[in-house]
Amino acid sequence: MHKPAYQIAPDQPPQCFTTEMTASLPALRRFARSLCRQRDMAMADDLVQETMVRAWSSRHTFLPGSKFRPWLFTILRNQFYNAIRKQSRLVAWEPEAAERILVQAPDQEERIHVADLEGALQRLPQGQREMLMLIAGAGLSYEEAAEAADCKLGTVKSRINRGRAAMREIIASGEMLPEEA
Repeated sequence: MHKPAYQIAPDQPPQCFTTEMTASLPALRRFARSLCRQRDMAMADDLVQETMVRAWSSRHTFLPGSKFRPWLFTILRNQFYNAIRKQSRLVAWEPEAAERILVQAPDQEERIHVADLEGALQRLPQGQREMLMLIAGAGLSYEEAAEAADCKLGTVKSRINRGRAAMREIIASGEMLPEEA
């Protein structure tokens, strides 16, 4: 773990910190929702909140001038995988939780197209979906996405290419996800 070049007082964040943190919220929400596969919005919102809390509590280690958004997305991604590990140890779902997950079919044509995209996105492997959401959803550059996902630039480009091709094929074939009960 790297040490910051200098320490700032924990109660005085860099001027750009608060601004960048606030500006990153919509992209963080989109990324969290894509990781949760649109099924558990409460979990996605919790991930974003926990990311913001952790970033704020670690603000004294942030180096002004370094890349802020990849730093936030890395925190969120790590939080997601930690949450998944914890959930895998849970026994069963309660009926109330199952009812919250049920999704009502969209009733407007525009929402149907969005649902098709979401369905196609959900069918992608985790790595491809994650890269598409970092690049297309969050607006990160390939380099920033590589940094956030802790992988090489070539891996990012490969996953994006394969993910886009798979999305086109899924949408063109008209294959739909089975309705969740």
